[in-house]
Amino acid sequence: MRLTIAFAGDTMLGRGVGAQLVEDPGRPICSPEVAEVAGGADLVVCNLECCISDRGAPWPDPRKPFFFRAPPSAATTLARLGVDAVTLANNHALDFGTDALLDTVAHLDEVGIAHAGGGADVEQARRPASVARRGQTVELWSLSDHPEAYAARAARPGIAYADLRTHVPDWVRDGIAASEADVVVASPHWGPNMVTEPVPHVRTCAAAFADAGAMVVAGHSAHVFQGVDVISQCAVLYDLGDFVDDYAVQRWARNDLGLLWLVTVDDGRAVRIDALPLRLEYAYTRVADGADRRWIARRLRAAIRPLPLAEVDGVLRIGLPW
Repeated sequence: MRLTIAFAGDTMLGRGVGAQLVEDPGRPICSPEVAEVAGGADLVVCNLECCISDRGAPWPDPRKPFFFRAPPSAATTLARLGVDAVTLANNHALDFGTDALLDTVAHLDEVGIAHAGGGADVEQARRPASVARRGQTVELWSLSDHPEAYAARAARPGIAYADLRTHVPDWVRDGIAASEADVVVASPHWGPNMVTEPVPHVRTCAAAFADAGAMVVAGHSAHVFQGVDVISQCAVLYDLGDFVDDYAVQRWARNDLGLLWLVTVDDGRAVRIDALPLRLEYAYTRVADGADRRWIARRLRAAIRPLPLAEVDGVLRIGLPW
């Protein structure tokens, strides 16, 4: 049976976005058109690039420039959008300490959003999320290659950390290989910021996830979308890009332009990959049009070669080799 998963990239609901949610907890973070496309999927997954809490203090690292904390109402904002699961393993989950991370988990649980990649100890942090849809089970694995200081320990909350610069660790490879889920998704937070192509170790690890049995690899961290590969039966989206934020725009990288990815799977593999062009305004995301849409199409076409790209019913459709 076919199943479509909508993947939104880095979703940052702190700082300026959070201030607007405090002022108006019912304020949408994206346009009705974006919400409609996401809602048309069977499952919506995003990378939560912040903690959700009203507690904690900034992580004590003088070299760290940014700290992202969303108000508790942000969990309801995600639920209202239709988000079913989030990844927590990233470099902002512990921006306000372990209490704020545990609050994040509690707030997500309260609104029924599944989560992976962070928890009260290393066992919980490494545990995948499992969501049932249309008679199928989707398993979501979340891990991050930075920062090591945020890593969960045996008796300390944190994220599922893995030094992907060298290899994919056995705990995730073996876990994916042993999974009995119908659809297995690996969603790593990997590589450097503001790079338009996957760095070598990201490509190597993507192949390892595919070899272990992942059906989809949905990466994030760069803040700009990257290319797509097909490895065996696995669709690899190297970087989803950003979904909502208040970030400064790097004009050369165009991190104000992004994609909402729609991956349809059936019979053990991806059978369709669509992408909705997005324009990220301050704390609000809408469908891209005009010159912005043409720029996104040009860049995506170049990034996915030799796979073909076509515009179909308002989305960009990536041709798959089967």
